[in-house]
Amino acid sequence: MEAKSNNNYHDQQNIENIQKMRDVLETLPSFCKQFFRGIAEYTSARTRLAYAYDIRVFFEYLHDNNSYCAKMDIKDFPLSLLEQFTREDIEEYMEYLSYYEKDGKIYTNDERGKKRKLAALRSFYNYYYQAELIQKNPAVLVPMPKLHEKEIIRLDPDEVAVLLDQVEDGTGLSQTQKRFHQVTKTRDVAILTLLLGTGIRVSECVGLDIGDVDFKNNGIKIRRKGGYEAVIYFGEEVESALQDYLEQRRHIIPQSGHENALFLSMQNRRISVRAVENMVKKYSSTVTSLKKITPHKLRSTYGTSLYRETGDIYLVADVLGHKDVNTTKKHYAALEDERRRYAADKVRLREKKKN
Repeated sequence: MEAKSNNNYHDQQNIENIQKMRDVLETLPSFCKQFFRGIAEYTSARTRLAYAYDIRVFFEYLHDNNSYCAKMDIKDFPLSLLEQFTREDIEEYMEYLSYYEKDGKIYTNDERGKKRKLAALRSFYNYYYQAELIQKNPAVLVPMPKLHEKEIIRLDPDEVAVLLDQVEDGTGLSQTQKRFHQVTKTRDVAILTLLLGTGIRVSECVGLDIGDVDFKNNGIKIRRKGGYEAVIYFGEEVESALQDYLEQRRHIIPQSGHENALFLSMQNRRISVRAVENMVKKYSSTVTSLKKITPHKLRSTYGTSLYRETGDIYLVADVLGHKDVNTTKKHYAALEDERRRYAADKVRLREKKKN
C-alpha cells in the first residue's frame, strides 16, 4: 500500500498493522474480536497483531491435532472450547512449538519464541477468565520457559573504525555492489554513523523525517516504542555525516508520499527496516575480522561506549529508551562488574608501612 503524504511513517505503520489485524481476525474464531477490542486501550496495533499471529498458531494446532476441533472450521470454534483444555494440553502445545511443519514449511521456536506465544495465550485466557466468561484458566498454570541469556555482541572501537572505513571505501564489494555503492555511499555512511553515534533503533532511524533533524541543537526527534516522542542529541561526527547526506538528498526527487522521508531507498521511497538490516550485513560481511553484525548490535555498541564513558546506567537507559532500568542493567551487567572490580583497590584505608 502506498504511503500517504499526510501520514508520517509511524502513523502509516499503525494503519497497515490495523489492516493486517483485520485480515487475521477473519481467520480466527468470532469470539476473539472481543479480546482484541478489550486490550486496545493499553496495547499498540503492532502488539495486538503479534498476539493475533501467535493465537492463530494455537488454534491451527488444535485444528490439526485435536479430533474434536478437526470437525469444524477454526472460525466456528466456540468460546466454551477454551475450558476443555488442561495444563497438560497447553504443555503439549508448547512442546509442539519446538518443531512443526505446515504447508510444506518448517517452523521452530526457541525459548524466546515459546515464551512470547505462551504470554499471548496467557493474556488471551486471562481476559475471558477475568470477564467471568470461562471458569478455567489452564494457561496460567504452565510456567514460562527459562531464557538462557545470550552473550551481547558489541563492536570494539577499532572495529567501529574498520566498519565505517569499509562503508566509505567499498573495498571487498562485488563489481555489481560497487556500482550501487557509488550512489548510496553517502547515505550509507550517514545511516551507520547515526546508528553508532546515537544508539537509536533501526525502526526509529527509518521513521525519521527531514524535519526531525535539528542542526541548531544537534538533535533528532524520534518516535519511541509505545508511541511517545523523544529528542536524542548527536555529536560532530553524526552532524557531519548527516550534512553530507542532506546535501545529496536535496537533489533527489522522492516518489509521491515519501517527500518528507529522511533516508530514501534506490527507488526514492522511504528506506525500509529490512533494507537497513541488509545494508549492515553487506558491509560487515566484507570485513572478515568483524563479528556477525546487525543494527541492534550497533545499538549495543553505542550503549557500551556511553556506559564506559559516563558510568551512569540511568543515563544509558534514558538515551536507549528503556522503560525499565533493570533491562539496561541486565544488558550491561558485565560492564557493571568490570567497574566494581576497578573500584576494589581505589579506596585506601591505611597508608602502606615503609620497610
